[in-house]
Amino acid sequence: MKVTLNKKGGVYSVYVPKKDLEELVVEVEQQGAWGGLFTLNNGWILEFPELDEEPELPQTFNTKLVSRG
Repeated sequence: MKVTLNKKGGVYSVYVPKKDLEELVVEVEQQGAWGGLFTLNNGWILEFPELDEEPELPQTFNTKLVSRG
């Protein structure tokens, strides 16, 4: 699932274009230097790719929907 990740004031948000949905990230279970499981305000859990460092944001990522909460 393609999503756009943004960060403002230390808070991540995710925009899902196909659903016209924007949600705040409430929890991050980091795997590696950056990436892992991001839990959204609506209960969804998205798996972001592991990267060596935090990327410049906003950026579009291919993620996996792990759970709809």
